[in-house]
Amino acid sequence: MAETERRRRRPALSCSLCKRRKIRCDREIPCSNCRRSKKENEPCVYEGLPSLHYGLASKPQPREREHHPSIRPALAGASTPSRQPSAQDAGAGADAESTKSRIRQLEEELSQARQASSSRDAPRTGPGPMPLSHGQHSMGFFGDFQFIDRSNSIMHKTRLFGQSHFISGVALFREMAEMLEPHLREETCKAVSGIRRCKSLARVIKACRTPRWPSPPKPDLPARAVADQLVDCYLRTSESVYRVLHIPTFRRDYEAIWGSETEPNPNVAFRVQLKLVLAIGAATYDEQFSLRASAIQWVYEAQTWCSQPEFKSRLGLQFLQTNLLLLLARESAGVGESMVWISAGALLRTAVYMGLHRDPAHLPKRSTLEAEMRRRLWNTILEITLQASLTSGGPPLVSLDDFDTEPPGNFDDDQLVTEPENQLPKSEGNFTQVSIAIALRKTFPARLAIAKFLNDLASRATYPEVLRLDAELRTAYKGVRRTLHGYISSPGQSPSPSPYQIRVVEFLISRYFSSLHMPFFGAALHEAAYAYSRKAMIDTSLRICRAVCPSSASGSNPDDLARLAVCGSGFYRTVPFQAGYIIAVEVRTQLQEEESLDPVPLRPDLLSVLDDMKDFCLRCHRAGETNMKGYMFMCILTAHIQGLVQGFGKDRLTDLLLKAVEEAAETCLPILEEEAAWAKAQAQAQVHGQPGEPGDGLNQMAFATPPDSMDDWGLTLTMSDADFPFTEMEPMSWLLNDEMAEDLPLW
Repeated sequence: MAETERRRRRPALSCSLCKRRKIRCDREIPCSNCRRSKKENEPCVYEGLPSLHYGLASKPQPREREHHPSIRPALAGASTPSRQPSAQDAGAGADAESTKSRIRQLEEELSQARQASSSRDAPRTGPGPMPLSHGQHSMGFFGDFQFIDRSNSIMHKTRLFGQSHFISGVALFREMAEMLEPHLREETCKAVSGIRRCKSLARVIKACRTPRWPSPPKPDLPARAVADQLVDCYLRTSESVYRVLHIPTFRRDYEAIWGSETEPNPNVAFRVQLKLVLAIGAATYDEQFSLRASAIQWVYEAQTWCSQPEFKSRLGLQFLQTNLLLLLARESAGVGESMVWISAGALLRTAVYMGLHRDPAHLPKRSTLEAEMRRRLWNTILEITLQASLTSGGPPLVSLDDFDTEPPGNFDDDQLVTEPENQLPKSEGNFTQVSIAIALRKTFPARLAIAKFLNDLASRATYPEVLRLDAELRTAYKGVRRTLHGYISSPGQSPSPSPYQIRVVEFLISRYFSSLHMPFFGAALHEAAYAYSRKAMIDTSLRICRAVCPSSASGSNPDDLARLAVCGSGFYRTVPFQAGYIIAVEVRTQLQEEESLDPVPLRPDLLSVLDDMKDFCLRCHRAGETNMKGYMFMCILTAHIQGLVQGFGKDRLTDLLLKAVEEAAETCLPILEEEAAWAKAQAQAQVHGQPGEPGDGLNQMAFATPPDSMDDWGLTLTMSDADFPFTEMEPMSWLLNDEMAEDLPLW
């Protein structure tokens, strides 16, 4: 029997005509050779299969091909002459199925081999993710993350991130994640229980802070003394960089709000605008962000008001101002800050619809005040759009050819109302309330080119292009620095830029250098060809860390940028942390590269940054941050470096990292418990309160955490395996879990 099987002939895969003519057959029905043949009536017959043949006169309907080109679905479902199959036909059919299965397997193996070969042999355009040849490819240790071909974007669930998104640097920590991951699958792991408990407390805190939706605007305001301080905080920080308001007009309306002691001012539009100003100012009001719940409430009220279906009546400058303030407040208060890019796109189109992309000189004549406010608002919309593009990893969706609006004129706000029309702006050497916005606008083309390079679909990450963009931005930045230092050094110059303004400009520009070189940083650690990117990343990261962790900050002289980074959300929080972990990766790489038997001399300035960033993350927690992953990750990084310095092997190093995770959870737990106890008391006091009050989110999550049983944190605030599935995750996935990373995206 075995001898008979060895002698059995393999079924022919070519049709009878191609076989007879000894030409290659594409195995279509009918095949291409038979279609080109002049013998129109001669059928295309495949011998050895159950009488599958077609005449050329009968044109079969188009059929969808399978992913392997050799066998077509029509072979299994084609019509045949009406007759009963014989035993010989059945045997031939079985042989055909066996052959098709084997061919299918071989073709898949060949396809995989070709893909691997092409990936190895193709010329690289950069050290980032290799351009892939077929759609999406899952990266195993990233869990659900997939690199997308051509653009080197990253797909995670429903979102597509460009290269400027923080997640592009996640592969730098694969080694640590793979050491920790097997232990974090164990239910008895103390680190897992600590993380779970912190996460459960965080969920309660966030639920208590969440107001009911919708939250219609209410007439209440904080005490006048508090409101005055919040307005001052806003004017000296956000408004001094992103020009949104005409300050004399705002102060006039602000005084009118407090003018009536009997009944509230009915100007709802301005009241909404004022509450957004207060919400932004609350982020730098004190070190603890004590007004966080109120800021979130004010943002919800503004979002409700802006969402009302009043469309044409809202096409005015005041509505644009309110929407800009809403985007800034969402970032500072942490309300959907990761989605600001979407809202910024809608605001950009609204401004275009109103003609702000055309310079007032090309439009019907307007007053100097209105013309300058249009230029200022368009300038700020461009800044917010570009800023959101870099944060979200989305394309900026704007180009220099889309507008001709000139930068704002160098006017002080008082000039626009007290001086006659057609007055000239002050010279560039005179510092005004709009000078910082003008200085940033000069760097806009270079920064826009970087955002497009990183996030546009057709962009190719070539290293010569990186160096060209770096040179363009450095040239523009040098011009800005000369201008700003000229304001400071000019004798008799008054006023001059504040320390906050100078440092925030450096912070913003440094962020673009960091994003530009980040895709090449991993390769730069091991390849000398990209050494410039390594140096640029380290220098930039040091500047960013020093900007948010100044040694001279004191309570009597509050540092607004440091407060904004600690209390706020969005890129003011994530950019410093990313700078910190870049420094940690550099120190770790230096230790791993060193082969000398002597102790490795490490740069003290880099080591001090690691301690500063651990303290920075802890201060964020004390200011109300609920996500402990930032502090935990900095503890892991510093522990890894300590283990390498002491020459620990892999087992001892893993134990050291696990201990760092446990200690991080133990440090954060009392802070979260205190915040949760306070939030619980507030929520229970307001559980029967009016709609829109903070704490209504607690009712929304009652199915998971009943208020009556919240006293025992250890029993009722424990996550289920579904909430934190360590046992089912790939390495790195526990670091990238969406629910944990939504508050403070770090990797």
